[in-house]
Amino acid sequence: MTTQNLTLILLRIWLGVRTLLTGIEKFAGTETVKTPLLDEFGDPDISGAMVEVKQKAYGFSHYHGIPESLYEKFAAEPLIPNWALALYSGTLGYILIALGLALLVGVYQRVVLFATGLLYTSLTVGLILINQSGGIAWLGIHIALIAFALHIAEKKSQAPEPKTS
Repeated sequence: MTTQNLTLILLRIWLGVRTLLTGIEKFAGTETVKTPLLDEFGDPDISGAMVEVKQKAYGFSHYHGIPESLYEKFAAEPLIPNWALALYSGTLGYILIALGLALLVGVYQRVVLFATGLLYTSLTVGLILINQSGGIAWLGIHIALIAFALHIAEKKSQAPEPKTS
């Protein structure tokens, strides 16, 4: 296996994990559960008292493609129609998961890398409109990694097949 192949695999793994987990996090929320009150030794208190504890949970009921605070900022932006914002928010998590899985599996590498780049570019456009410079730079790094992976994938597809005897 060549260094070029290993580099592409590493980039695909990193980008795939990053994209997949970002999509999964769109389904994260908090739930309140009752647990026994613990004494100083970590054992349930003898009184049987229960306390409510908030914990992270995943589920379709927690889905939020765009966090509420950002959604309100985007909704106030005249360049983003409300119907487009609702559609984007409603599909973002699912698209991130699909692209992340495709990157990890390695199907249609160049097409999936390009689509992932377009998705991160769309996220960048939103952040530009609400003036989030830190997030813009952060997404620029993702675009650079995707472009580098695309470059390697292209070179790999053009490389002549090794001769076998």
